[in-house]
Amino acid sequence: MASSTPCDHQAANLDGIEKLISNGINSSEVQDKYILSPHERPRISEVSFSQRIPVVDLGDLIDGRNRTKVIQEIRRACEEDGFFQIINHGVEEAVMRNMMRIAKEFFEMPVENRACLYSEDPKQPVRVSTSFNIRKEKVRHWRDYLRHPCYPLEEVVGSWPEKPAGYREIAAKYSAELRTLILRLLSAISEALGLDSDYLNRIFGRHNQAMVINYYPSCPNPDLTFGLPGHSDPDGITVLMQDEVSGLQVFKNGKWVAVQPLAKAFVVNLGDQIQVVSNGRFRSVEHRAVTNASTARISIPMFCTPAEDAFIAPADSMVDEQHPPVYRGYKFEEFWEAFWSHVLERKSVLDTFRIEYPE
Repeated sequence: MASSTPCDHQAANLDGIEKLISNGINSSEVQDKYILSPHERPRISEVSFSQRIPVVDLGDLIDGRNRTKVIQEIRRACEEDGFFQIINHGVEEAVMRNMMRIAKEFFEMPVENRACLYSEDPKQPVRVSTSFNIRKEKVRHWRDYLRHPCYPLEEVVGSWPEKPAGYREIAAKYSAELRTLILRLLSAISEALGLDSDYLNRIFGRHNQAMVINYYPSCPNPDLTFGLPGHSDPDGITVLMQDEVSGLQVFKNGKWVAVQPLAKAFVVNLGDQIQVVSNGRFRSVEHRAVTNASTARISIPMFCTPAEDAFIAPADSMVDEQHPPVYRGYKFEEFWEAFWSHVLERKSVLDTFRIEYPE
């Protein structure tokens, strides 16, 4: 497919050069626009580094041995944690390594090569931006990112960045392997809920897949700001690759827990849509990204999102007299619009779809 990136036909976006935190100037000090009020700050000293999220070995899921045991481990992780790491997942180590390398190269390029893709419009499918939703936020977050769709691959790859050299080829290989992994996980999570293995894949419709490369520069004072504040994901499932720098934290048992990077592993977390389908049995858990004073950090989440016209509601088998529906049904488009009209804040969007029963 011929290239159609904005960088082909316009000069570097001066607004982007000024606003991107990776421009080499904005990250040199914590300016007022990044400083949170005292009660909103990370309080990094209170984070637990001793607790762990589960690690699930998918090897038996892939080759069929002990599949029931793996499904049980996934069920337990989804019920109790909403987050787990996976090993022996079938994605080649070289594919992961190349994707992380090209992601670093993207943010090490001269800022002009990224700024031509700069946009603050959440509906722009391929964009480089900063913070989360800069049009809505009073305080910015210490993060730049590249976001683009990954499915159907042959329809979208031509809109991706051409720089650095090899980006499209490397990201396409990674996206295809993640697609296979995500479908495998959707099947396993369906089974863990006691549903047929194709249930989530089917109700999500022609579901979308989008990749984000998060770049968190080193921060002179990490206690004053967030890379991303606490939130749950609005999608179905997220599969994240992180580099060797710690920064991801999960809210567990009333406190923030650091998710320490595990070599050759992915982090999997459930999105709000699976919490709805499971009628609250499986949880989309709040998580956040903090910064550090010495090293930039990169994470690469791949989001699996229902089609806009997909109808999301608690599965029939999740509802009975003892377990009435917790959420009303809706077309996913309604949820997506609500998500991008807000600042990133805890689970505020999901709560608006909760059914209120009389006392």
